[in-house]
Amino acid sequence: MRKNSIKNTRINAEVQKELSNIIRGEIKDPRIHPMTSVMAVEVAPDLKTCKAFISVLGSEESKKSTISGLKSAEGYIRRQLAKNLNLRNTPEIRFILDESIEYGVNMSKLIDDVIEHDHLRSGEEEAADANEE
Repeated sequence: MRKNSIKNTRINAEVQKELSNIIRGEIKDPRIHPMTSVMAVEVAPDLKTCKAFISVLGSEESKKSTISGLKSAEGYIRRQLAKNLNLRNTPEIRFILDESIEYGVNMSKLIDDVIEHDHLRSGEEEAADANEE
């Protein structure tokens, strides 16, 4: 089975949906931040392993505690996935902190700062040109 086959894509989407439901509604661990999202899931073609990319809106401390809470609840999450999904194998889950949203926000802020600086600079040049004339 190819990595990006239609079946694998469907399995990724289904696992992501179920994983989101389990994290949001069934886990009561206080270490897991309420603003936790499953951004993407990559299930291996042999269904043995799964990478779950997790985004946490909060401080670095809350991100670390959320990932450690999810790792400690991995067995429970895997059992719930096995119950809810009809798969030949229930994959072993690896939780990976996804910071792409924060990176994107930071890049957008940097671009806005450069544009603002450029506008201020061009405004100063226009004022200097007007004074020379």
